[in-house]
Amino acid sequence: MPAKKIIKDPLTETSEVMALSEMPSSLTSTAPNIAFPIVGIGASAGGLDSFEQFFSGFPADAEPSMAFVLVQHLAPDHKSLLTDLIRRCTHFEVFEAEDGMEVRQNCVYVIPPNFDMAFLNGVLHLLEPSAPRGQRLPIDFFFRSLANDQRENAIGIVLSGTGSDGTLGARAIKGEGGMLMSQTPESSEFDGMPRSVIATGLADYILPSAEMAAQLITYVKHAYGKLHRHPAVDSPHTESALKKIFILLRSQTNHDFSNYKPSTINRRIKRRMAVHQINDIDSYVKYLQKTPPEAVALFRDLLIGVTNFFRDPEVFEVLEHEIIPRLFADKPPGAVIRVWSTGCSTGEEAYSIAILLQERIEKLKQNYSVQVFATDIDSRAIAIARAGLYPISIAADISPERLAHYFSLEPDGNYFRIHKSIRDMLVFSEQDLIKDPPFSRLDLISCRNLLIYLGMPLQKKLIPLFHYALKKNGILLLGTSEGIGDFIELFKILDRKAKLFQRKDDRLEGHNWNLLRTISPTAYANQTQIAGIKKMEFPAKLQLRELTEQALLQQLAPVCALVNWHGDILYLHGRTGKYLEPTPGEVGTNNILKMARDGLRSDLTLSLQKATVTKETARCSGLLVKTNGHYTLVNLIVCPVSTGSATTAEAYLYLVILEDVTADSSERSLPVDDSPIDEKINLDVDTESRITLLKQELRAKDEYLQSTREELESSNEELKSSNEEMQSVNEELQSTNEELETSKEELQSVNEELATVNHELQTKILSLSRANNDMNNLMAGTGIGTVFVDFKLHILRFTPAASTIINLIPSDIGRPVAHIVSNLVGYDGLVSDTQTVLDTLAVKEITVQTTMGRWYNMRIQPYRTLDNVIEGAVVSFVDITEIVQTRDALHKATELLRLAVVVRDAYDAITMQDLNGRILAWNQGAVRMYGWTEEEALLMNTAERIPENLRAEALTKVQELSQAEILEPYLTQRRTKLDEIVEVSITSTALIKENGEIYAIATTERIVGKMLP
Repeated sequence: MPAKKIIKDPLTETSEVMALSEMPSSLTSTAPNIAFPIVGIGASAGGLDSFEQFFSGFPADAEPSMAFVLVQHLAPDHKSLLTDLIRRCTHFEVFEAEDGMEVRQNCVYVIPPNFDMAFLNGVLHLLEPSAPRGQRLPIDFFFRSLANDQRENAIGIVLSGTGSDGTLGARAIKGEGGMLMSQTPESSEFDGMPRSVIATGLADYILPSAEMAAQLITYVKHAYGKLHRHPAVDSPHTESALKKIFILLRSQTNHDFSNYKPSTINRRIKRRMAVHQINDIDSYVKYLQKTPPEAVALFRDLLIGVTNFFRDPEVFEVLEHEIIPRLFADKPPGAVIRVWSTGCSTGEEAYSIAILLQERIEKLKQNYSVQVFATDIDSRAIAIARAGLYPISIAADISPERLAHYFSLEPDGNYFRIHKSIRDMLVFSEQDLIKDPPFSRLDLISCRNLLIYLGMPLQKKLIPLFHYALKKNGILLLGTSEGIGDFIELFKILDRKAKLFQRKDDRLEGHNWNLLRTISPTAYANQTQIAGIKKMEFPAKLQLRELTEQALLQQLAPVCALVNWHGDILYLHGRTGKYLEPTPGEVGTNNILKMARDGLRSDLTLSLQKATVTKETARCSGLLVKTNGHYTLVNLIVCPVSTGSATTAEAYLYLVILEDVTADSSERSLPVDDSPIDEKINLDVDTESRITLLKQELRAKDEYLQSTREELESSNEELKSSNEEMQSVNEELQSTNEELETSKEELQSVNEELATVNHELQTKILSLSRANNDMNNLMAGTGIGTVFVDFKLHILRFTPAASTIINLIPSDIGRPVAHIVSNLVGYDGLVSDTQTVLDTLAVKEITVQTTMGRWYNMRIQPYRTLDNVIEGAVVSFVDITEIVQTRDALHKATELLRLAVVVRDAYDAITMQDLNGRILAWNQGAVRMYGWTEEEALLMNTAERIPENLRAEALTKVQELSQAEILEPYLTQRRTKLDEIVEVSITSTALIKENGEIYAIATTERIVGKMLP
């Protein structure tokens, strides 16, 4: 294997490889077509497990005839073990990629650490990374180079990983017609990368990594097998099937693709057939009919375009330094700059132009209004563009300064969002460039890499449309592989390499204008008005010089003129001065009949009329043409020349050929003065008298003929004058009609813009309504009563919970707070306290109680806007009833605790018994005095402690206690656990419920003396 070759200039080399996606396909790959597919597989965190599952899905004896290139985020300062780990789970040969390594089928190539890898001409190239660690996007880098090298044969697979690396590369692969797979988020350990790719809607298959191998083998076998050898959609007999596909697409999507370039359509249809393993196009038509979502999927595939920020940096350099300043050059401060970005896709190019405009405004330090209209027929792409949210991998296309100035990083760190100042410049709308009205009065139109997908009839329709939409001297920007075709009269070339064109004024030179009118009067009558100047189209690809020279070659004519059926000269060839001379008078259209010299005019008129009527060649030989005092012998030939555009008279031109005749042996001697020819010829004397008579008769007829000709010419002049007046009136009417049509189109354009703005406003209203609903539900869900008041203490808004505290109903909004009756007990200072808060801006808190017994913490604070402006006050009520109740209960519990401590630690015996004598309480003093433990005592009855002879007395004491709450201390006897009788002093107290009922008796007992048993 060759040794690694490290490129030491990462900036230039990286830029060169990244720019591959921006070059024409003829420049990006010169290698012969590789006979097997290259599969690029990208993964990040958690990728090892996905790699193992992917390769484990291949049968042990499988030879899939494809190569695999693995790109993973690896630590730059550690040796990678990925190559060895992959070898364990596959029978394919596995290599760590080296610079210049040629890719072979049924082999796996793994990216080494701390390198970017690109694919060019079937060879892997390693480059030192230019981006700092943490900002590198090696998967996007490789996918882009793979797409540009392999085009529709590229296959991309995105596995587990964090972030969004691989998303832009996946778009590049799909833009070139390749196939894309993504791991299902549920089966991936980290779902950031798969979700980012799936969100674009570009993935052909979304599968667990273990199931990808079988689907990949099926796809490759189908795409590179029978269909690859015999392209089903390129055969002539499939034209009918293609038309059916166009009909189905039009019915499903309302867009017509029949005039798109066949190569692009065929390639995308074949790819969809390969995805679904369909062998012939007729079966695919049936599948489209049965599966409406497939029509949408094919529509999406046909619209995929490779785009990124500041694509073609050289073009944007010219745009930034030469074109953008020109847009502002003649604009006063406050003027409007209008730009149209057609086929904007996901909006990267439209935002790039807006950034350049904003930078120019900041440099001029003046206020300008910028409107960038960005349109596309793909609603999904427009939705992405409207959001202004792009994966972090766009950092490879944008300078760090612009990235920091015009973008903000999302909290998850995976996406950049365009700043609102730039987003507000743009209006995105879904628009069909071919059938919808265009925008108007534009300073710049950007239509890059759209025309290359359209057929020539559509291109011929769009270039004049762009001319109409632009202002005078407006700029048209096309893609690097596009041009204006035959419409050179409409645009001036500003930069041929950058494809920049400037709109020309519609006013043409005089002879060219007459030429246009002469070639096709029908087209002239149906001309399209642009800025008030009438214009017509040439017959298809009419080249006057080419037609003339071809006819000359056929007739071998040295001197000729190409004329129309009126005789107006369109093109001259050779030295015609001997036969034609300018006519005196006003300079205008040169007519060959008026310019013909004596001796040629009458025969030329008759020959032209004959050729016009018969469409056959007319010949006149031996004409004597008077030239500067002598005569020239000439043969005249008039032959029709068809332009090929139609069969009408206006579709023919006529070639007038003049041949000098060489004198023979009987050459006549021509006179050198103005005398009649016949008088200079030597004649026999006998015939002289007869000739004189014939001459007189001929002269009389010539005079009569001349008089008739003059009368005819006078009548023709009068008819011509009347005809010109009618034409003038007709042109004025047509001009007025075209002005009305132009006004109608402008109104349609304005209406379209208003509809677009209205859609934007509806979207914002919907967002505002959703936010308002969220806020209402949030405020209602908290259960906190809140009342908003203005400076005059009028109610602005309140939550449902507030209506239970203050008697509020929806109609109270706008009424003063003082008019509202509250349910607060003992508090009537709401108005004064609120006014105090507005005056002092100090928050005030008060505890209040409602008539229902609920307690609330009332908080009054100023209402501040986002601009820190005080616009009223907010009164909020937080329910603290449970807190108050808990506080009271805690207070009571504290008191009981203190009493319990007294009972527990008292030296005297303190007991409690119910009315039946069952012991309920027994303190430590009772344990010391009588010997029974608390557990034992609680199982006893008080009668067991009283000697039998005293039990009647004890019963009497209980009865006395029922009549008094307390009995005076009295002496009696009690028995201990050791069966000893002790003399005790007892104080009894009745325990009474709230209703006055006695429920227990508490006693305090003290030993006075001990008696013998």
